[in-house]
Amino acid sequence: MFLKMILGFALSLGLTLILMPQLIAFLHKVSYKQSVSEYSLDSFKQKAKTPTMGGIGFVIIPIIALFIIYPKAYLNYEIMILIFAYLAYGLIGFIDDFIIVIKKNNKGLKASYKFLMQLVVAMVFYYFYKDYTSTDVIIPFVKVVLPLGSFYAIFAFIMFTAESNAVNLTDGMDGLAAGTSFLAFSPFVLFAVQMQKFEVATLILCIMGSLLGYLKFNVFPAKIFMGDTGSLALGGFLAACAMVLKQELALLIIGGVFLWETLCVVIQISSVKLFKRRVFKYTPIHYSFVISGMKEQKVVLMFWMIGAVFAILGFVIGVI
Repeated sequence: MFLKMILGFALSLGLTLILMPQLIAFLHKVSYKQSVSEYSLDSFKQKAKTPTMGGIGFVIIPIIALFIIYPKAYLNYEIMILIFAYLAYGLIGFIDDFIIVIKKNNKGLKASYKFLMQLVVAMVFYYFYKDYTSTDVIIPFVKVVLPLGSFYAIFAFIMFTAESNAVNLTDGMDGLAAGTSFLAFSPFVLFAVQMQKFEVATLILCIMGSLLGYLKFNVFPAKIFMGDTGSLALGGFLAACAMVLKQELALLIIGGVFLWETLCVVIQISSVKLFKRRVFKYTPIHYSFVISGMKEQKVVLMFWMIGAVFAILGFVIGVI
């Protein structure tokens, strides 16, 4: 089992290193380039020349690698609902990217449409999930059990929407979202192994292997960006892992970087609307450090280190 897990990681990493340059060349050829938000810092405007939608690679490649290692993985209920969440959120992100890149509409998919699509994915996930496992949520430390019953459907929607959008907010610097996501997935591998869900652990490792390969081309100076295709898929998969492995609340700590990014944006928007004043120099918060004089690479490294600490704390909380 452990050998297959290692092989899954290595195969996914190898395929990504081989195929990503081909994807980059293709995206350059068809001019799928990054459409930089009008709210980005001026120093980041030059990134408009870098192709986006690189998430296509690490969404598809890990699934191929998994089925090479486990040809009958489609018989595993957990695997299929995890893959469903990953692909579904990747598709939502792809549609968003397509509108931004091809139609040159920087607003992307309408918020109402995105909301509806995320709601549908959450409901479909819940429909299959509820017959597979408990809809209880366990509070760490005190081990209090909250029987949500049918309300788990609403809980699932909140988890999917919050986590996918949080990773999306974090995707603003070379290597930032991919590196922090890689670290956030690590505890879930350990949770899966602890529960003897080795195929689930292999799937997560396949995604981690592909992310590591992607990072070779995404660290500063980035040759490709993941786009919403990648960020929404990663966030959706994190939420799905937390639910399948019954670590819903531990995800708040494991994904601490994403939570921090989101809270800062919410606080900033609320303060501006209510008091006409900014709390932070800029949000998403990673840009504030650049404004304060830090180099982009150092900001990313700092966030990686913080993400590693959160991942360790989240794992400890999850096993207590």
